[in-house]
Amino acid sequence: MADRELKGKVAIVTGAGRMRGIGRASASVLARMGADVVVTGTGRDPSTFPDDEKAAKWRDIQSVAEEIRSHGSRALPLVSDVANPGHVQELIGRTLKEFGRIDILVNNAAAPYGADRVPVVDLAEEMFRHVINVKVVGTFLCSQAVARHLIKQAQGGRIVNVSSTAGKRGSANTAAYNAANFAVDGFTQALAKELAQYQITVNSVCPGLTDTARMDKMGRGEFWQKRVADIPMKRVGTDAEVGELIGFLCSPRAGYITGQGININGGSLTER
Repeated sequence: MADRELKGKVAIVTGAGRMRGIGRASASVLARMGADVVVTGTGRDPSTFPDDEKAAKWRDIQSVAEEIRSHGSRALPLVSDVANPGHVQELIGRTLKEFGRIDILVNNAAAPYGADRVPVVDLAEEMFRHVINVKVVGTFLCSQAVARHLIKQAQGGRIVNVSSTAGKRGSANTAAYNAANFAVDGFTQALAKELAQYQITVNSVCPGLTDTARMDKMGRGEFWQKRVADIPMKRVGTDAEVGELIGFLCSPRAGYITGQGININGGSLTER
Protein backbone atom coordinates (compact mmCIF):
# COMPACT_ATOMS: atom_id res chain seq x y z
CA MET A 1 0.00 0.00 0.00
CA ALA A 2 1.35 3.40 -0.98
CA ASP A 3 1.89 5.74 1.94
CA ARG A 4 -1.07 8.15 2.34
CA GLU A 5 -2.34 7.19 -1.13
CA LEU A 6 -5.67 8.95 -0.52
CA LYS A 7 -4.07 12.26 0.48
CA GLY A 8 -6.23 15.10 -0.80
CA LYS A 9 -9.34 12.92 -1.09
CA VAL A 10 -12.52 13.36 0.94
CA ALA A 11 -14.65 10.44 2.10
CA ILE A 12 -18.11 10.16 3.65
CA VAL A 13 -18.81 7.11 5.84
CA THR A 14 -22.37 6.65 7.08
CA GLY A 15 -23.34 4.76 10.22
CA ALA A 16 -19.92 5.22 11.79
CA GLY A 17 -20.60 5.90 15.46
CA ARG A 18 -20.04 2.49 17.07
CA MET A 19 -16.77 1.72 18.83
CA ARG A 20 -16.96 -1.84 17.50
CA GLY A 21 -18.27 -1.37 14.00
CA ILE A 22 -17.50 -1.50 10.31
CA GLY A 23 -18.23 2.21 9.89
CA ARG A 24 -15.66 3.28 12.48
CA ALA A 25 -13.11 0.80 11.19
CA SER A 26 -13.58 1.99 7.61
CA ALA A 27 -13.30 5.64 8.58
CA SER A 28 -10.09 4.91 10.48
CA VAL A 29 -8.55 3.01 7.56
CA LEU A 30 -9.43 5.77 5.09
CA ALA A 31 -7.93 8.38 7.43
CA ARG A 32 -4.77 6.31 7.80
CA MET A 33 -4.60 6.24 3.99
CA GLY A 34 -4.67 10.03 3.98
CA ALA A 35 -8.32 10.93 3.29
CA ASP A 36 -10.24 13.54 5.21
CA VAL A 37 -13.39 11.84 6.50
CA VAL A 38 -16.98 12.87 7.24
CA VAL A 39 -18.71 10.41 9.58
CA THR A 40 -22.42 10.22 10.27
CA GLY A 41 -24.40 8.75 13.12
CA THR A 42 -27.93 8.89 14.46
CA GLY A 43 -27.17 10.78 17.66
CA ARG A 44 -27.59 7.75 19.91
CA ASP A 45 -28.63 8.26 23.52
CA PRO A 46 -25.47 7.54 25.61
CA SER A 47 -27.61 5.61 28.10
CA THR A 48 -28.14 2.98 25.40
CA PHE A 49 -24.42 2.48 24.73
CA PRO A 50 -23.04 -1.02 25.42
CA ASP A 51 -20.93 -1.44 28.56
CA ASP A 52 -17.59 -1.32 26.75
CA GLU A 53 -18.47 2.04 25.16
CA LYS A 54 -19.58 3.43 28.51
CA ALA A 55 -16.36 2.21 30.16
CA ALA A 56 -14.31 3.85 27.41
CA LYS A 57 -16.31 7.08 27.75
CA TRP A 58 -17.16 6.70 24.09
CA ARG A 59 -18.84 9.70 22.45
CA ASP A 60 -20.17 8.15 19.26
CA ILE A 61 -19.10 9.99 16.08
CA GLN A 62 -17.16 12.54 18.14
CA SER A 63 -14.83 9.76 19.30
CA VAL A 64 -14.51 8.48 15.73
CA ALA A 65 -13.59 11.99 14.61
CA GLU A 66 -10.83 12.05 17.24
CA GLU A 67 -9.49 8.76 15.89
CA ILE A 68 -9.49 10.15 12.35
CA ARG A 69 -7.55 13.21 13.49
CA SER A 70 -5.02 10.99 15.27
CA HIS A 71 -4.07 9.70 11.82
CA GLY A 72 -3.31 13.23 10.65
CA SER A 73 -6.52 13.69 8.67
CA ARG A 74 -9.36 16.16 9.09
CA ALA A 75 -12.74 14.97 10.36
CA LEU A 76 -16.31 16.21 10.31
CA PRO A 77 -18.85 14.34 12.50
CA LEU A 78 -22.50 14.90 11.57
CA VAL A 79 -25.75 13.55 12.99
CA SER A 80 -27.78 12.56 9.94
CA ASP A 81 -30.73 10.36 8.95
CA VAL A 82 -29.65 8.88 5.62
CA ALA A 83 -33.26 7.99 4.74
CA ASN A 84 -34.27 11.66 4.95
CA PRO A 85 -33.67 13.56 1.67
CA GLY A 86 -33.24 16.86 3.48
CA HIS A 87 -30.63 15.41 5.82
CA VAL A 88 -28.72 13.92 2.89
CA GLN A 89 -28.65 17.24 1.06
CA GLU A 90 -27.40 18.91 4.25
CA LEU A 91 -24.73 16.21 4.58
CA ILE A 92 -23.46 16.91 1.06
CA GLY A 93 -23.62 20.66 1.56
CA ARG A 94 -21.75 20.58 4.87
CA THR A 95 -19.09 18.31 3.40
CA LEU A 96 -18.49 20.58 0.41
CA LYS A 97 -18.45 23.67 2.60
CA GLU A 98 -15.90 22.11 4.96
CA PHE A 99 -13.66 20.30 2.49
CA GLY A 100 -14.56 21.58 -1.00
CA ARG A 101 -14.89 18.15 -2.64
CA ILE A 102 -16.13 14.58 -2.28
CA ASP A 103 -14.31 11.55 -3.69
CA ILE A 104 -15.50 8.52 -1.73
CA LEU A 105 -18.79 7.33 -0.25
CA VAL A 106 -19.13 4.33 2.04
CA ASN A 107 -22.79 3.47 2.60
CA ASN A 108 -22.66 1.58 5.88
CA ALA A 109 -25.77 2.77 7.76
CA ALA A 110 -28.29 0.04 8.59
CA ALA A 111 -31.16 -0.56 10.98
CA PRO A 112 -30.19 -2.27 14.25
CA TYR A 113 -30.35 -6.05 14.54
CA GLY A 114 -33.40 -7.01 16.57
CA ALA A 115 -37.15 -6.77 16.17
CA ASP A 116 -37.01 -7.58 12.45
CA ARG A 117 -35.57 -11.08 13.10
CA VAL A 118 -38.91 -12.90 13.28
CA PRO A 119 -41.00 -15.03 10.88
CA VAL A 120 -42.63 -13.07 8.06
CA VAL A 121 -46.08 -13.85 9.48
CA ASP A 122 -45.07 -12.01 12.67
CA LEU A 123 -43.09 -9.18 11.06
CA ALA A 124 -44.62 -5.76 11.60
CA GLU A 125 -45.00 -3.73 8.42
CA GLU A 126 -43.45 -0.66 10.02
CA MET A 127 -40.36 -2.70 11.00
CA PHE A 128 -40.01 -4.07 7.47
CA ARG A 129 -40.28 -0.54 6.06
CA HIS A 130 -37.74 0.77 8.57
CA VAL A 131 -35.12 -1.80 7.60
CA ILE A 132 -35.67 -1.05 3.89
CA ASN A 133 -35.70 2.71 4.40
CA VAL A 134 -32.39 2.90 6.23
CA LYS A 135 -30.51 0.33 4.13
CA VAL A 136 -31.99 0.73 0.66
CA VAL A 137 -33.47 4.21 0.52
CA GLY A 138 -30.51 5.57 2.49
CA THR A 139 -28.04 3.96 0.10
CA PHE A 140 -30.00 5.31 -2.87
CA LEU A 141 -30.24 8.88 -1.56
CA CYS A 142 -26.59 9.13 -0.54
CA SER A 143 -25.35 7.48 -3.74
CA GLN A 144 -27.51 9.68 -5.94
CA ALA A 145 -26.35 12.88 -4.26
CA VAL A 146 -22.67 11.91 -4.26
CA ALA A 147 -22.80 10.54 -7.84
CA ARG A 148 -24.18 13.84 -9.11
CA HIS A 149 -21.28 15.65 -7.48
CA LEU A 150 -18.67 13.15 -8.70
CA ILE A 151 -19.88 13.46 -12.30
CA LYS A 152 -19.69 17.25 -12.06
CA GLN A 153 -16.29 17.07 -10.37
CA ALA A 154 -15.05 14.89 -13.28
CA GLN A 155 -12.19 13.23 -11.40
CA GLY A 156 -13.56 9.74 -10.91
CA GLY A 157 -14.55 8.40 -7.52
CA ARG A 158 -15.48 5.45 -5.35
CA ILE A 159 -18.78 4.24 -3.89
CA VAL A 160 -18.74 1.21 -1.59
CA ASN A 161 -22.00 -0.22 -0.28
CA VAL A 162 -21.80 -2.39 2.81
CA SER A 163 -24.13 -5.30 2.11
CA SER A 164 -23.97 -8.80 3.58
CA THR A 165 -23.86 -12.46 2.64
CA ALA A 166 -27.55 -12.11 3.54
CA GLY A 167 -27.82 -10.26 0.24
CA LYS A 168 -26.92 -13.48 -1.58
CA ARG A 169 -28.66 -16.19 0.42
CA GLY A 170 -31.99 -16.04 2.23
CA SER A 171 -32.53 -17.45 5.71
CA ALA A 172 -35.54 -17.96 7.94
CA ASN A 173 -36.46 -15.04 10.21
CA THR A 174 -34.34 -12.53 8.28
CA ALA A 175 -36.71 -11.56 5.46
CA ALA A 176 -36.42 -7.79 5.92
CA TYR A 177 -32.63 -7.93 6.20
CA ASN A 178 -32.39 -10.31 3.22
CA ALA A 179 -34.64 -8.10 1.10
CA ALA A 180 -32.66 -4.98 1.97
CA ASN A 181 -29.28 -6.48 1.17
CA PHE A 182 -30.42 -8.23 -2.03
CA ALA A 183 -31.69 -4.79 -3.11
CA VAL A 184 -28.39 -3.11 -2.27
CA ASP A 185 -26.45 -5.65 -4.33
CA GLY A 186 -28.74 -5.16 -7.33
CA PHE A 187 -28.54 -1.39 -6.95
CA THR A 188 -24.75 -1.67 -6.84
CA GLN A 189 -24.63 -3.54 -10.14
CA ALA A 190 -26.95 -1.07 -11.88
CA LEU A 191 -25.18 2.03 -10.59
CA ALA A 192 -21.76 0.60 -11.46
CA LYS A 193 -22.78 0.28 -15.10
CA GLU A 194 -24.18 3.81 -15.16
CA LEU A 195 -21.10 5.43 -13.60
CA ALA A 196 -18.30 3.41 -15.21
CA GLN A 197 -18.02 5.91 -18.07
CA TYR A 198 -17.07 8.56 -15.50
CA GLN A 199 -14.35 6.37 -13.93
CA ILE A 200 -16.48 6.03 -10.79
CA THR A 201 -16.45 2.53 -9.34
CA VAL A 202 -19.33 1.08 -7.34
CA ASN A 203 -18.94 -2.14 -5.35
CA SER A 204 -20.61 -4.01 -2.50
CA VAL A 205 -18.74 -5.54 0.41
CA CYS A 206 -20.60 -8.57 1.76
CA PRO A 207 -19.46 -9.60 5.24
CA GLY A 208 -20.50 -12.80 6.93
CA LEU A 209 -20.72 -13.03 10.71
CA THR A 210 -18.61 -10.16 12.06
CA ASP A 211 -17.94 -9.41 15.72
CA THR A 212 -19.37 -5.91 16.09
CA ALA A 213 -21.64 -4.16 18.56
CA ARG A 214 -24.45 -4.64 16.06
CA MET A 215 -24.42 -8.35 16.86
CA ASP A 216 -24.56 -8.00 20.65
CA LYS A 217 -28.30 -8.72 20.74
CA MET A 218 -27.54 -12.15 19.29
CA GLY A 219 -25.42 -12.85 22.34
CA ARG A 220 -22.23 -14.89 22.30
CA GLY A 221 -23.73 -18.12 23.58
CA GLU A 222 -24.92 -21.37 21.98
CA PHE A 223 -26.47 -19.79 18.88
CA TRP A 224 -23.35 -17.70 18.26
CA GLN A 225 -21.08 -20.72 18.70
CA LYS A 226 -23.19 -22.75 16.28
CA ARG A 227 -22.81 -20.01 13.70
CA VAL A 228 -19.04 -19.95 14.26
CA ALA A 229 -18.83 -23.74 13.89
CA ASP A 230 -20.39 -23.44 10.42
CA ILE A 231 -17.61 -21.12 9.23
CA PRO A 232 -14.76 -23.07 7.56
CA MET A 233 -12.14 -20.85 9.23
CA LYS A 234 -13.83 -21.49 12.62
CA ARG A 235 -13.84 -17.84 13.64
CA VAL A 236 -15.83 -14.70 12.95
CA GLY A 237 -14.57 -11.70 11.04
CA THR A 238 -13.51 -8.44 12.60
CA ASP A 239 -14.53 -4.90 11.80
CA ALA A 240 -10.87 -4.12 11.05
CA GLU A 241 -10.71 -6.83 8.37
CA VAL A 242 -13.81 -5.48 6.64
CA GLY A 243 -12.47 -1.94 6.96
CA GLU A 244 -9.25 -2.93 5.23
CA LEU A 245 -11.19 -4.39 2.29
CA ILE A 246 -13.22 -1.22 2.00
CA GLY A 247 -10.04 0.85 2.11
CA PHE A 248 -8.58 -1.19 -0.75
CA LEU A 249 -11.72 -0.71 -2.88
CA CYS A 250 -11.45 3.04 -2.32
CA SER A 251 -7.80 3.12 -3.38
CA PRO A 252 -6.28 3.75 -6.83
CA ARG A 253 -5.26 0.07 -6.85
CA ALA A 254 -8.91 -0.95 -7.26
CA GLY A 255 -9.62 1.30 -10.23
CA TYR A 256 -10.67 -1.59 -12.52
CA ILE A 257 -12.97 -3.30 -10.01
CA THR A 258 -16.60 -2.28 -10.30
CA GLY A 259 -20.07 -3.80 -10.05
CA GLN A 260 -18.87 -6.54 -7.71
CA GLY A 261 -20.30 -7.99 -4.51
CA ILE A 262 -17.20 -9.13 -2.66
CA ASN A 263 -17.61 -11.74 0.07
CA ILE A 264 -15.57 -11.55 3.28
CA ASN A 265 -16.78 -14.41 5.42
CA GLY A 266 -14.13 -17.00 6.20
CA GLY A 267 -15.46 -19.30 3.48
CA SER A 268 -19.00 -19.61 4.80
CA LEU A 269 -20.42 -18.50 1.44
CA THR A 270 -18.46 -18.91 -1.77
CA GLU A 271 -21.08 -18.11 -4.40
CA ARG A 272 -21.24 -14.73 -6.11
